[in-house]
Amino acid sequence: MTNFTQKLQNIPDEAWSKIAQIDELKGQWIAGAKLSPQVLGRLKHSVLVTSTGASTRIEGARLSDEDVEKLMRGISMQKFRDRDKQEVKGYYELLNNVFDSWKRIKFSENTIKHFHKELLKYVQKDKLHRGEYKTKGNKVEMIDKEGNSAGILFDTTPAHLTPKQMQELVEVTQSSFKEKTIHPLLITANFLVEFLNIHPFQDGNGRISRILTNLLMLQSGYLYIPYISHEKLIEDNKPDYYMSLRKSQKTLKANHPNIISWLNFFFSIIIEQSKMAVELLSKENIEKLLSVKQLAIWQYLQTVDEASPREIANKTKVARPTINQALDRLMRLKRIERIGLGRSTRYRRI
Repeated sequence: MTNFTQKLQNIPDEAWSKIAQIDELKGQWIAGAKLSPQVLGRLKHSVLVTSTGASTRIEGARLSDEDVEKLMRGISMQKFRDRDKQEVKGYYELLNNVFDSWKRIKFSENTIKHFHKELLKYVQKDKLHRGEYKTKGNKVEMIDKEGNSAGILFDTTPAHLTPKQMQELVEVTQSSFKEKTIHPLLITANFLVEFLNIHPFQDGNGRISRILTNLLMLQSGYLYIPYISHEKLIEDNKPDYYMSLRKSQKTLKANHPNIISWLNFFFSIIIEQSKMAVELLSKENIEKLLSVKQLAIWQYLQTVDEASPREIANKTKVARPTINQALDRLMRLKRIERIGLGRSTRYRRI
C-alpha cells in the first residue's frame, strides 16, 4: 500500500480549513442536539430510504426514493429488475444495522467481509462470492443516469495481491485511529481512496465504501451521520466524485502520491452534510434558509395537519414546479415529511 505518511505530507491550507470547518459544525451539533427521539427516529428512517436509493443508483440501480420506500414496506414492484430490489434491501438493512450498532462494531477485515456478505445476501448472482475477496480482475466503471457504463476509469489491484493489500490497509487504518496523531477525517479519507483503488470484491465495492464511511464517521464522533445522507450528496455530485477519485488514484503508485483532489471533494461533501445537520437544530432560523416562495409554502404547512401539492399550490398561489422544488428543499432540511405515494402523496411538518 502507498506510504500513508508520504501521502499526508504537504496538505494544503484549503484542506485544513475544511477540516476545521467540519469540526466547528460538529461542535455546534453536539452543543445544540436537543431534538426529540420521535423526530430523530423520523429523520433516521428518511435517511435510510434516501441513502439506500442514492447509493444503489450511483451503481446503476433505477429505484427512486419512493420506490425504495414502497419496497421496504413490502409493496410489490414488478417493473424493476430483481437484482435492483435485492441490492436495495441488502443496503437498507445493513445501513440500519450500522446506525443502530456502530458502538459495538469493530473495524476489521472480518467486519468488512461480513458487511459485504450482508450487503449482497439477497442478490442471487453474487451468491458464490459474498463476503470473499475477488478471485479475478475487475475494473472501475463510471455509470451514467441510465445505469449503463460510461467508460472504464481504471484497472484495480490484481486479485492475487488483494488479500495482502487489504491486510496492510486495514492495519494502518486501525493503528492510525488508535494512535490519534492523525486527524480522523484524514484517516477515513485515505482509507476510502485506497479501498476503492484496491476494489477488493468482485462487486459491491462502492456501496461497501459508503457503508464504511458511515461507520468510521460515527466512530470518530460525527453523530449527526444518521440524520443527513452523505450518499445523496455524492449522487448529486457524481461527476466530481468520479473525477476526484480518478485524479488521486492514478498517483498512488507514483513516487509522489497526491490525494488532495479526493480530500477536497470528500471534505466538501462532509461540510455540506454538517451544515445541513446543524440547520436541523435551527428551526427558529428557518426564515434565513428559504426563499420568499419557499417560506410561504412552509408557513402554510404550519397551519394544516397535512396537504397535497395541489392544495398547497391553490392556497399559496405558487406554481407547481416551484412547489415541487420547495417541498424537496423542505424535506432535505427535515422540516416536512412525505406521506403516501403517487397521486395520494401528501406532506406534513415534522
